[in-house]
Amino acid sequence: MPNPLLDIRIGTMVQANLNDPAAYMRQILPLGFESIQPFFWQTLGGKDIPRLAGELREAIGSADVTISSVGVFGNPLEDGDKDREVLAAWETIIANAHLFGTNIVSGFTGRVRGKPLTDSLPRFREVWSKLAKRAADKGVRIAFENCAMDGNWATGDWNIAHNPDAWELMFNELPDDNLGLEWEPCHQLVYLIDPIPQIRKWAPKIFHVHGKDATVRWDVIREHGVFGKHPFVQMRTPGFGDSDWTRVISELRLASYSGAIDIEGWHDPVYRGDLEITGQVRALEYLKECRGGPEYVPAAT
Repeated sequence: MPNPLLDIRIGTMVQANLNDPAAYMRQILPLGFESIQPFFWQTLGGKDIPRLAGELREAIGSADVTISSVGVFGNPLEDGDKDREVLAAWETIIANAHLFGTNIVSGFTGRVRGKPLTDSLPRFREVWSKLAKRAADKGVRIAFENCAMDGNWATGDWNIAHNPDAWELMFNELPDDNLGLEWEPCHQLVYLIDPIPQIRKWAPKIFHVHGKDATVRWDVIREHGVFGKHPFVQMRTPGFGDSDWTRVISELRLASYSGAIDIEGWHDPVYRGDLEITGQVRALEYLKECRGGPEYVPAAT
C-alpha cells in the first residue's frame, strides 16, 4: 500500500559543486532524508551533468529517496561573463533534469542590477519566455526561489521573486503553467509577512518548498526598528524558528501540494559548522512529526 505521508517528503539540499557530491549523499542518506535537492551556485563548475546525474542516482541506489529538483542559483538576466554562464547552466539543467529523475528546476529569476524591481520585467519576459518554452518541451516545471538576497523593491543584484507583489507582476508577464515558486516561510518572515494565508493564496504556484525558518527578534524591532545596525531577524533551521510547521504542512496538504520540503542548511547562527548536521537531523525529525509522525498507520477496515 502506498504511504500517503510520502506525498510530502522531507529531505535536504546537497551542494552539487562539491568535488564528490555523491560521496556526501552516501554519508547523509542513512540519517533518514527522503529526498534530495542537488544545487549549483551560479555555474556548473565544469561538471559533466549526465555523469553527475548517474552518480547521484547510483548513490541513492535502492533506497526510497527521490531527487526532488535541481537548483541553479545565479543571475541569468544580466550580461556579464558569469551571468551568461548562469543562463547556460539553466539551459543545460533543463535539458538534463530527466536524468536526475525530476521534472523541477529551481533558482533565482535574476535581476537588472541596481534598478527598481519593475525595471527588470522586460528582461524577465525576454529570458524566461524562452526558458519556459524550453522547459515545457521537456516536461519540466520552473520554481522561482523567494529569497531577496539582500535586495528590495528599489534595488538588488539577484532576484525579483521575493515579494508577493512581485509574483503578481511576474506571472502577469508570463502566465505559463510551468512557472511557479520555490517557497519557504523564512523569506516572508524577513518581510514580517504571515506565511499561512500566503500558502492559501499561492499554493497552485508552489512547486517546491525549502525547509528554512526565521526568528523575528521583536525586542530588537521595538528598540531599534528594522534595518538598523542590529539584525531584527535570524534565519533558522525548522524546529528552531517562529513558524508552526504543523500548520504549514497542513495548509500545503489542504491545497493538495505533493512534493518535497528540502531542508536548506548553512544559515542557522547556532546549528552551523560542527553542529550543521545535528541541526538538520533535528529539523528532519521535527518536520516528520509535523507531517503526522514518523510512520504511516493504515486506516482500520
